[in-house]
Amino acid sequence: MGLAEIIQQFLSDMQHTAWYEYVAVFAGIASVWYSRAENILVYPVGLINTIIYIYLSAKGHLLGEATVNLYYTIMSISGWYMWGKRNKQKEIVLHITFSTKKEWLQQIAFFLFFYISIFMALTYFKTAFFDGVIPWADALASATAFTGMWLMTRKKVESWYWWIATNIASIPLYFVKHYVFTSVYYLILLVLALFGLIEWIKKAKQIKHELL
Repeated sequence: MGLAEIIQQFLSDMQHTAWYEYVAVFAGIASVWYSRAENILVYPVGLINTIIYIYLSAKGHLLGEATVNLYYTIMSISGWYMWGKRNKQKEIVLHITFSTKKEWLQQIAFFLFFYISIFMALTYFKTAFFDGVIPWADALASATAFTGMWLMTRKKVESWYWWIATNIASIPLYFVKHYVFTSVYYLILLVLALFGLIEWIKKAKQIKHELL
């Protein structure tokens, strides 16, 4: 597909973008902004985004992404609780930290488990039900997102690396499904994730220094 065709498809698909996709996109951007700022509003605002994208992903036969957004919804409730947890002195218990070597190995194992599981499931669905499924790409976007969300609820800096991978994988994935506004959304999220990574690295170093 040439550049002219890509632009033509983008403009055509933008005209057919549903209002609720716009709502989901703006809620998602706001959610990532709150996450970067370590603001607990990341979760209630994010729930608006994830619930809508469960529907959009299923409609576009992006079954892995639909599963991811269902997972997001559940983890958002969990993260909302964990981020808001305080001790007897009313101080926040959970702080931004770097992963240990052991936690890195756990992340990789977590990713591989979900990638292989989702890939195998989507390959079956592609053969049996949905010709439009793209198993390897959908599994990559989904598994990195599963890992990123799991780490974000624990305020791990490395969550942003996984979010960056998710965004890179999702941009073309949604474009080929004619959700071009969502493609642009993931491009914006990619930029925000880079800033989020920088911000959380600074905060983690500051917290580490204070504990020494």
